[in-house]
Amino acid sequence: MSGPAVLLLEAAGPESGALAKAAVARGRAVHAATTPAGYAAYSAELTGLLAGRVLTDLARPERAAQEITAYARRRGIGAVLTVNEYLTELAALVCATLGLPGNDPDLAKAARNKAAMAAAFARGGVTMPRTHIVKDEHELLQLCAAGQITFPCVIKPADGAGSTGVTVVTSAKDAPLAWQAARAGTLMYGMPRDARVLLQEYVEGAEFSVESLTQNGHSTHLCTTRKTVTMGTYRVETGHSLPAALPPETERAVHQEVERAITAVGIRNGASHTEVMLTPAGRCVVIEIGARLGAGQIGFLIQHALGIDPWTALLDAALGRQADLAPTRQEHATIRFLTSPATGRLTAVSGLPEPGPSAPAVRLRTAIGNLVTGTRGNGQRLGSFVVTGPDARTVEERADTLLRQVRIEVEPQPEPPTAGQVTASSTLPSET
Repeated sequence: MSGPAVLLLEAAGPESGALAKAAVARGRAVHAATTPAGYAAYSAELTGLLAGRVLTDLARPERAAQEITAYARRRGIGAVLTVNEYLTELAALVCATLGLPGNDPDLAKAARNKAAMAAAFARGGVTMPRTHIVKDEHELLQLCAAGQITFPCVIKPADGAGSTGVTVVTSAKDAPLAWQAARAGTLMYGMPRDARVLLQEYVEGAEFSVESLTQNGHSTHLCTTRKTVTMGTYRVETGHSLPAALPPETERAVHQEVERAITAVGIRNGASHTEVMLTPAGRCVVIEIGARLGAGQIGFLIQHALGIDPWTALLDAALGRQADLAPTRQEHATIRFLTSPATGRLTAVSGLPEPGPSAPAVRLRTAIGNLVTGTRGNGQRLGSFVVTGPDARTVEERADTLLRQVRIEVEPQPEPPTAGQVTASSTLPSET
């Protein structure tokens, strides 16, 4: 191994695994920072890639930062990065302490906490939904009684991820239950919860995300992703397709809003995933931003459709080197996510496509016999498959045909009280 080593804040998950493999392929020693329970769940393949690890309590970020920076200095770490939403604030702090390329640690909370994000967007002139931030249920009921909330509205936790705890509410009578859903459960690693809940304007329109890489404050937008989302009370992403073709004028307007959002939350070096709505009138509204590569295998879709290696690009950005972001192909890629029709015991999954050149990734995240739930968040999806090809129409039609062939059988059981929440023992980030 040659050159500075790389430290991943959490190495679990397909995106982190791809980062680790890319670093090793380039002759870099790879280290991981995780919890003792997280490391115990690592696969043999993953541990085989690692040159070392630091085990810490990620629920205590100040202490974790001290232990991680001390380890990084001892081991010659020259790049620190993460694709885990819950650890982006810690990554900014560690990078700043070590003097490595990273994001503004004073603003990093705004790229993770939705209440801080709303405040940063307001300061930065980002077009966003009208937002109320409430501290308790009493304040929520007061706003409803005063007629200050327009329905439908979206109620979401300040500290959530992956659509967990997010509810679309159509009347005031449903607001208390939605508030309880936003406050239920625990966060990854047992991190302390933020008691605040957001009430946001419901924005009608088409949903997209913009995948960007920023280096020294200059952002390159890799592509726009079209998102397919369920309707009703819970909005779960069931598909991503890229690159989405927008009219040039619309694309410019979207990029302007995205760049305002990137600046507002202090993203200076690294990836960002910005979710936006395009209204029927053509208005671009920024819903939220993450200081990370889009999950839900968006990085793999970029690789298949555009020939851009996002993992190498992330490593270059973290090492302070200019990333190569030039597309080498112009194709199309999409992913379809599998969801359970009910809560219960998974008894069978059949009809999955066979992996091959046009379906390069087929993944089942759970096992037959496991308890599955009706989908209320992205983390509850059962699996996925990717379809690629030369043009959008061919790829989308093939993906829809393959999805119709999948059969998921569940033996119904009562839904657990806290179904759909992120648990303290989770080692994988929710996908979005």
